[in-house]
Amino acid sequence: MSAELSPTAPADAPPQEPFDVEPPYEPDHEAVAAVEIFDDRFLDRELSWLKFNQRVLELAEDPSLPLLERTRFLAIFTSNLDEFFMVRVAGLKRRIAAGLAVRSASGMMPRETLEAIWQTARELSLRQARVFLEEVVPQLAAEGIQLVRWDDLDREEQRTCKRLFKDRIFPVLTPLAVDPAHPFPYISGLSLNLAVLIRNPKTRKQHFARVKVPPIFARFVPLGNQRFVPLEDVIREHLKRLFPGMDVLEVHTFRVTRNEDLEVEEDDAENLLAALEKELLRRRFGPPVRLEVEESISPSVLALLVSELGVSEQEVVRLPGPLDLRGLHGIADLEREELKYPAFVPTTHPYLAEVESAAPVDVFKALRRRDVLLHHPYDSFATSVQRFLEQAAADPHVLAIKQTLYRTSGDSPIIDALVDAAEAGKQVLVIVEIKARFDEEANIRWARQLEQAGCHVVYGLVGLKTHCKLAMVVREEPDGIRRYTHIGTGNYNPKTSRTYEDLGLLTTDETIGEDVAHLFNNLSGWSRNASYEELLVAPDSVRVGLIEQIHREIAHHRDGRPARIRFKANSVVDEAIIDALYLASQAGVPVQLLVRGICALRPGVPGLSENIEVRSVLGRFLEHSRIFAFANGGEPVAWIGSADMMHRNLDRRVEVLVRLPQADAVASAEEVFDLAFAPDASVWELGPDGEWTHHAGRSHLQETLITRRRARRTAG
Repeated sequence: MSAELSPTAPADAPPQEPFDVEPPYEPDHEAVAAVEIFDDRFLDRELSWLKFNQRVLELAEDPSLPLLERTRFLAIFTSNLDEFFMVRVAGLKRRIAAGLAVRSASGMMPRETLEAIWQTARELSLRQARVFLEEVVPQLAAEGIQLVRWDDLDREEQRTCKRLFKDRIFPVLTPLAVDPAHPFPYISGLSLNLAVLIRNPKTRKQHFARVKVPPIFARFVPLGNQRFVPLEDVIREHLKRLFPGMDVLEVHTFRVTRNEDLEVEEDDAENLLAALEKELLRRRFGPPVRLEVEESISPSVLALLVSELGVSEQEVVRLPGPLDLRGLHGIADLEREELKYPAFVPTTHPYLAEVESAAPVDVFKALRRRDVLLHHPYDSFATSVQRFLEQAAADPHVLAIKQTLYRTSGDSPIIDALVDAAEAGKQVLVIVEIKARFDEEANIRWARQLEQAGCHVVYGLVGLKTHCKLAMVVREEPDGIRRYTHIGTGNYNPKTSRTYEDLGLLTTDETIGEDVAHLFNNLSGWSRNASYEELLVAPDSVRVGLIEQIHREIAHHRDGRPARIRFKANSVVDEAIIDALYLASQAGVPVQLLVRGICALRPGVPGLSENIEVRSVLGRFLEHSRIFAFANGGEPVAWIGSADMMHRNLDRRVEVLVRLPQADAVASAEEVFDLAFAPDASVWELGPDGEWTHHAGRSHLQETLITRRRARRTAG
């Protein structure tokens, strides 16, 4: 069997104890051969990610969207691309430098991929700059929101900026000269900087200096009447104050992106917290992977930056200013509601809404009546999951709360509820994943706060990230102990729950509760229970379980029973899963994939994937839920959970999928696909060549669900 089809972990995967991988599921060898004859059946994952960010940019280009939302998508595009270079490009460079230049599943060598990335990323960055300067800025100006440069300021505005510089900005600035006594300064990742060339008028000798644009100030300085000027323009015009007696010859902005991925060595993992804190300090000094400069930069200054930073010419991106458009979030936040999406307030799920009283519903009483499948942000997170945990913390009948935390908000009521529960004497177990990328420092703080409150805190597992979204409340009731369980697709983050689309199951199902209890014991101790009745758990059984279900759909189809496969995920990359879907397509099973980000599967290839459709939905909410639905011979089943179809999720993370226990919940999950794959849906469709085509249909998944929730609130 080919390596691509093997559902087992790679040979170099980290140790997976206390989990054991089940024996791999072996597909029929003749069927495997029918797939393997297609050598180029996988798209490149890195280039597919860039296509995703291109779709984000297309939202910024879409004239039908509200103007400030287009402005925000420009900022999101920048942040996305920054992280891609900090992690993915940095990883490619590291593999090339280490001599691990093996061909990817797409057939490309790392150096080939890197060259393609640079060409595509450079084109997209220039395209973003054009959209900003030629479309968004003029249209904002037409609406009275003016993003101007220094030369556009009137005399009074210049005086205002002069006072601001003198009183607030100047005391913060630290010019760093470069000469034999002053080595080239360290340039922190993603900081905006001014490269300044100065000259001593007496000696005529030239010197280089770097001035960092302070990130503590607004990126675009407000001048009043919704006029703004870039902060670097204000600093640029007052550099004489920083270099008195010197001639300022040239000033250019530049920005460096560094490798900021963390590598915690297994040998250090005995004290995972200390090892991670040490690595966080190291992150600040990661090697550069990209240098962005204003296109007007002089050859001599650019040559100095390239030499001192150790970047190649390929890694230099020349752009029209201003650089770093992340600051456009501040413009998008302006109180101009007519230039934004119409306001939407999530509603309380009907099963959790108190009809006869204004008092909050008793969540435990409601869940004893029936399970609840939540769909955020349409269903309020605050009046469901958050209330569930807050009531558990205050309820004297609750004995214990167990929860996983991957990411949460800065002033999290979830943390407060867990602290309150521990201080009230309840047993509280929290699995805090302190290796959550770019949230490591925040999670370390939460872990210590929870420990100080008396919670039992476990810092994940060595070799595995705990990415599953689980909460369990153990309550003493007249008829005995009852478990209340929440299993979700998104983080316990009240802030992002308003903009991330996710599903969550609140249930008292005894089998699910027992499965989750066993899993928490696996995570916190040395209990062994690798088999679950209603859960698929990675790295044990998610890949194997889904492949088995795909093959059952093939068998249903061959026997004339209803068969269909529908997946919704952020990314579909895993070769074993993709090959199983190809086999299903070859057998005649219709396959629908709703993928927000990366998709390495090629749909519509004759003889391989004619029966596979791949669509993507982007909009005001970030599509984040994972759903795996099967017709199952006429008795539909659906799973939801935390796992994407990627190697890291299936082999190096603890992920959980739960089978929805009730038919109405399965139907609700399937509704997402019905809307996304409707003939008139507004979506992007993936072609066999890896290109995505936007179809601006009359109906949009998110807007339809918003309309339905508004109607439900009005009817209530």
